[in-house]
Amino acid sequence: MLLELQSDIIYGPVQSRRLGRSLGVNALPPLVKVCTFDCLYCQYGRAATHPPGETGKHNFPRKEEVLSALEQALKNLSQPPVYITFSGNGEPTLHPDFKEMVAGVRQVRDALSPTSKTAILSNSTTVSDPITRKALAMLDVRIMKLDAGTEEMFSHYNRPAKGITLAETVEGLASLGKVSLQSLFTKGPEGNFSPDHLSHWVKQVKKISPLFVQVYTLARQSPTDSITALDRNELIHIHSLLEKENIPSGFF
Repeated sequence: MLLELQSDIIYGPVQSRRLGRSLGVNALPPLVKVCTFDCLYCQYGRAATHPPGETGKHNFPRKEEVLSALEQALKNLSQPPVYITFSGNGEPTLHPDFKEMVAGVRQVRDALSPTSKTAILSNSTTVSDPITRKALAMLDVRIMKLDAGTEEMFSHYNRPAKGITLAETVEGLASLGKVSLQSLFTKGPEGNFSPDHLSHWVKQVKKISPLFVQVYTLARQSPTDSITALDRNELIHIHSLLEKENIPSGFF
């Protein structure tokens, strides 16, 4: 079953597979998917892609609304979340005031929940923008997507908006530094799990030199039947490929 899009700015806390107890921040329009990708596996289903800078028709919540909602949520929680995480209905960095919002969230965190870390789940497509990189650098944890090792697979599997390339994305991630990668693998006619592709993907990972790679597979229904989840042994295999290159990783 596909997930419903978030209707609120703040959601959770949720028990994340990768972050533990996480309070979500959806700085994107309610009940609308706004993303630079249209991934085959997206838990929110298929939707039109939005190139960076071309999202003006959507009604993003104002920075002040986001910060006020976060303040209220933290005051109402009985215990602080481990993470305050930018995620939600698509790509969080597409918000026109993303940098200022990150600074504001850090201030709210310091005042009301100083033990919590700030984090983001991003698809990495805006890291070529220096302003976005500065905003990302302000967060404690940056979990960035990299599912593809070739431009062909990138176009087929992640279905990016026009003008976004794998080469530029990898270069931006390498420039950002101190990132963790999240990589979702599937098998089937349209999946990205094959010996040849894995070899190319590992090469791209090496260029980035991440702190950690989170390897995972489908945990819920995808929009297409042409991809299916990997089993535990297949996840272990990907982990072993990274281990040979001395790249820290885990599978979920």
